[in-house]
Amino acid sequence: MKALILLLVTGSVMLAQAPPPAPAAAPAPNLMNPSTLKATAPDLYRVKFTTTHGDFVVEVHRAWAPIGADRFYNLVVNNFFTDAAFFRYVPGFIVQFGLPANPAIGRVWQTATIKDDPVKHGNSKGTLVFATAGPGTRTTQFFINFADNAPLDGQGFAAFGQVVSGMNIAEGLYSGYGEKPDQGRITGEGKAYIDKNFPKLDSIKSATIEEAPAAGDKKKK
Repeated sequence: MKALILLLVTGSVMLAQAPPPAPAAAPAPNLMNPSTLKATAPDLYRVKFTTTHGDFVVEVHRAWAPIGADRFYNLVVNNFFTDAAFFRYVPGFIVQFGLPANPAIGRVWQTATIKDDPVKHGNSKGTLVFATAGPGTRTTQFFINFADNAPLDGQGFAAFGQVVSGMNIAEGLYSGYGEKPDQGRITGEGKAYIDKNFPKLDSIKSATIEEAPAAGDKKKK
């Protein structure tokens, strides 16, 4: 990261000085205790993702996958996604995110698994789904489907949300590194690893809850 240059003027002499780096912000206490984040999500809610590439909005249907919808809700309201990178991009298939920028947070959530939801809604284009390493391994990683990926339905991937605006933003996230970023190193080193090795990756500036429109008042995608 480039150091900012502070220019100090003393009389007629100008001195260039690089200030010491700001200390890393301490993780929010709630994020260091996954077992405390058990709020029940609304039946229907929206999340606006403000990213380095633009904004997109996901609408979450708790009825599709209540356990997953609750986990996602708790992550959003506790600012888990701030500065998290979209670290895996497979063209025509998915984009993946959900490893936090702060490695201290990543370590405590690595084993904070939740039970699987049965698949009630398929992996159609634009759906939001948990990434897994097999049954019973859902934690904080998610992907957005870039196509109708029906084979994932039979593998237990339960969609719980749908991109309702900004799908072009999601599809336009930086894709040049493909699957090169190492998930283990992101977990262990966080944003520092991404910034050093994959500086072009897009990331999440903020993820915020938005009120879902009333029935019959939804805008078309």
